[in-house]
Amino acid sequence: MTKKTVVLTFLCAFLLAPLAAEQAGKMEELKLKLPKPMFVGTPTNIKSANLEVVTGKSRGPFMVPAGTKLLSAKKPVRGSDMQPVIGELDMITDGEKEGGDGYFVELGPGKQWVQIDLGASYALHAILVWHYHSQARVYRDVVVQVSADKDFLKGVQTIFNNDHDNSSGLGVGKDKEYIEVAEGRLIDPKGVQGRYVRLYSNGNTTNDLNHYVEVEVFGTPGA
Repeated sequence: MTKKTVVLTFLCAFLLAPLAAEQAGKMEELKLKLPKPMFVGTPTNIKSANLEVVTGKSRGPFMVPAGTKLLSAKKPVRGSDMQPVIGELDMITDGEKEGGDGYFVELGPGKQWVQIDLGASYALHAILVWHYHSQARVYRDVVVQVSADKDFLKGVQTIFNNDHDNSSGLGVGKDKEYIEVAEGRLIDPKGVQGRYVRLYSNGNTTNDLNHYVEVEVFGTPGA
């Protein structure tokens, strides 16, 4: 490398550094493609001691770091129930979010989990979950964890937990239960890094089964 090349390289790096720093701190609205609602109005017949206040309003825009991308599309999924009652686990990342028959996976009763392998470690900025939105219902003990360990034995970080009485044995959570709607549940991982995303549930207010329509994970390349 010649002296001139070294100087030019240094100058380019010097001039581009402020732009890179600006981009690193820049935020933008997360663009989402949502399915059509399948029921109208705010349900009033669901009772729960841990249920969040129902406002009937949409969640509004959600801001993420510039360059945030959808990471989970078509990524492999495994679960505690590898032979679902209805559907296949790969439907959870197939991009199909409609809530009708043929669009959801049904797992057995009790505590179950599904796990998405992102293929590499990323900084995570948003996780969007649709359990089942053709009917208003609440899923119990929803816990979302992130790890670099596929077996979730070490380095586990919990980013959402609404199990208020530790009935699933994953710790007492401080988040609220919520009613399923077509816009899904958006969870903020706050930049937590990991390769694997595991989601738990433990039945719902309609029956003891567990369902997923789609899970979307958004992030940027990890450090």
